[in-house]
Amino acid sequence: MTLYPASPRDISSFAKRLRNGEVVAIPTETVYGLAADATQADAVAAIYSIKERPQFNPLICHIASLRMAKQYGVFNETANKLAKEFWPGALTLVVPRKDNCKISELASAGLHSLALRCPSHPIAAEILRLAKRPLAAPSANPSGRLSPTRPEDVRRTLPNIDVLDGGYCEVGVESTIIGCLGDMAVYLRAGGISRGDIEACLGEPLTDVPTEKGDAARLAPGRLVRHYAPHVPLHINCTQVKEDMLLLGFGADAPADVADNLSETGDLCEATANLFACLHKLDLQAQAENKHIGVMPIPHHGLGEAINDRLSRAAEAVDK
Repeated sequence: MTLYPASPRDISSFAKRLRNGEVVAIPTETVYGLAADATQADAVAAIYSIKERPQFNPLICHIASLRMAKQYGVFNETANKLAKEFWPGALTLVVPRKDNCKISELASAGLHSLALRCPSHPIAAEILRLAKRPLAAPSANPSGRLSPTRPEDVRRTLPNIDVLDGGYCEVGVESTIIGCLGDMAVYLRAGGISRGDIEACLGEPLTDVPTEKGDAARLAPGRLVRHYAPHVPLHINCTQVKEDMLLLGFGADAPADVADNLSETGDLCEATANLFACLHKLDLQAQAENKHIGVMPIPHHGLGEAINDRLSRAAEAVDK
């Protein structure tokens, strides 16, 4: 794997490589993505192979603008409203596929819907502008493992993939996913935009989907029961350091001997941005020291909902 600086020359080169059917890693504001041309079935298949990702788990397709998105998906009033409010940004919309949609059906995992997002990261935006096509770009990590928010995370877990270095991902968790397939907007995954902000935009509450029930669970990535997992056992809602545990703290009341702290001031935005980087660090340390990871309780409001979603899926079954 080679780490490339995000120079105009390398950004242009990566866009050309994507048009040619290659798979590369690129930065977004949420996490690093394993990107390929979403209109080339072989390139999309390569993503699944590299990640060892189940092919029933759909991919998010990144687009340059709402105008581009409407070339591939059908946007109802709700989808239009959310796109105009939150794009570019950390929001994915699941909409019906248009007839004769050129995005590979494999990216949709055989469903009659598309997961679309317009990223705000300037490097991702420029690659999309130059590539002039949608890019499937799930997190650049082996399926089910911790998502990468730094180029070195990708280097360690996918050593054969070239990476465009965009530095640290500002948001730090994946996008929020909203289903816009019918009359009601459906909350499919917590993420970088809070549920409250989305409901405020719509002026009404979002509809919830029962966890892991039927095809509804397949509409969005990241809904597998065990996901975002480190290599060592992870336990949630821990309040004290134990001999066989590295404790990830939160807030000023964390014990003095915590291994790290998501946010010493209790800032949920800071904690969200730090989540995966801290877990990558503690995972390596815990493996070396034959320990587990514990995480202090996180408030379940605002972006705390996204943090708790990731932690609960990463945790051992005894913690659920």
